[in-house]
Amino acid sequence: MMNSWTKDVQSSLVVFLVALPLCLGIALASNAPLASGLFAGIIGGIIIGSLSSSSISVSGPAAGLTVIVATSIQSLGSFEAFAIAVFISGMLQILFGLFRGGIVGDYFPTSVIKGMLAAIGIILILKQLPHAVGFDLSFMGDESFAGPQDTNTFTQIFSAFKFFHPGAVVIAMVCIAIMLSWEKAAAKNYKFFKVIPGALVAVILSICINYFFQFIAHDLVLMNDHLVNLPFSGGVQDFFGSMKFPDWSFLANPRVYGIAITIAIVGSLESLLSVDAADKIDPEGRLTDKNRELLAQGCGNALSGLIGGLPITAVIVRTSANVSAGAKSKISTIIHGMWLLLCVILIPQYLNLIPLSALSAVLLLVGYKLTKPELIKQMYNKGWNQFIPFAATILAILFTDLLVGIIMGMMVGFFFVIKSNMHKSIVVVREENLFLIRFYKDVSFLQKPSLIKIFDKIPHGASVIIDGSNSVFIDSDIIDVIEDFEKRGKSKNINVELKKSSLALSSIFKAVVHE
Repeated sequence: MMNSWTKDVQSSLVVFLVALPLCLGIALASNAPLASGLFAGIIGGIIIGSLSSSSISVSGPAAGLTVIVATSIQSLGSFEAFAIAVFISGMLQILFGLFRGGIVGDYFPTSVIKGMLAAIGIILILKQLPHAVGFDLSFMGDESFAGPQDTNTFTQIFSAFKFFHPGAVVIAMVCIAIMLSWEKAAAKNYKFFKVIPGALVAVILSICINYFFQFIAHDLVLMNDHLVNLPFSGGVQDFFGSMKFPDWSFLANPRVYGIAITIAIVGSLESLLSVDAADKIDPEGRLTDKNRELLAQGCGNALSGLIGGLPITAVIVRTSANVSAGAKSKISTIIHGMWLLLCVILIPQYLNLIPLSALSAVLLLVGYKLTKPELIKQMYNKGWNQFIPFAATILAILFTDLLVGIIMGMMVGFFFVIKSNMHKSIVVVREENLFLIRFYKDVSFLQKPSLIKIFDKIPHGASVIIDGSNSVFIDSDIIDVIEDFEKRGKSKNINVELKKSSLALSSIFKAVVHE
């Protein structure tokens, strides 16, 4: 038990270091108060972490909602009005959970979920490279391909290496070296290296390095634009004074409800995707109750709206960092929320000394672990019907955003599912002029073109046996095709025999032979 607690405390510190810049960056990108991102992160950790059945999933403000949030605030005219929409979205998610809407999460193909994980890993690497070299044009946590000022993921990388900051490069490289060395030492069972997280050591050392730059190389010093920038000066009063409560007069504005529905649907889908992905990377193979997850997300969003926080979803980047750091239970998620709360109240002035390049180094390693070459090789070995949806999901997410990419990946995945079922549902065996057409499982309207082609190739004078005894269901469109073939077959001297041993099919074949 003690070992489990130790692991959870360690991982909570790593998740805290990952969550801190993401909460601030997402709030900045959403044109929302910076404090709103931190409130959402705290609630996501403590409240949703406590209510969720997931042992490793971490919730907080999501980059995938930034465009929706920004346009909604602009449309409503104030953040206080938007807070009402967040509250209502939470209540809707509670209803989704009560009416067992979590079943939607069971329909995401595994190839698409793994493609999402790999895509997030690649995006993390591509998006954090500019921050690692001191080019902080976009916000930390940005996942979209299009960037500010007509830039995109790739142009930002090219610009970063033209305008890099040498101090940031030194700090990022030192942090990566420390974390990799720390992992190797921990793997050799050196107790000290297993107790203290390498990411925490790297971040603390980055503050020291930047401080010493003032004395040994002033040009390497990272100033405020390259450091964490918390909107708090410290103290409980300052923290609670930053809360923006809903303006309830906007309840009469119909736009609020449209925005609330949008946030509830998009946020629920992102959460279901993330917990499904979390289950895939959980070393202990635990499964999340998805209906309970929607209830937890709903409670979190309702509370976030009441205190002026951003919308919250389960988020895969923080979850991946949690797993990589060795989390054993939801205690890690909850404690990471407590770290956020305590640190912004007690030591914001010290957090503001952390270089962004040090935090980007932490995220770079998280990204690498999400998209290791072994994963790509594993999916390739499973065949094209798994690898192509996997690859399509990666490319779609990389060049659009998370939800659009997932939808495109699922469309490709469903195409292969349909293609596979079409091949398996109808089997044709030929021996000279005798044809056996056997149906398996469910034969839907999707098999109609295949069956028409099969019938068109049957020559004059052939004998055809249509065996549906192994099918559970045959669509009426298929029955129509069989009826048409039987009528046309008479003119081509084709003898048609129907096998109807299956009780489920007796009425169907009765309709076919009915005169």
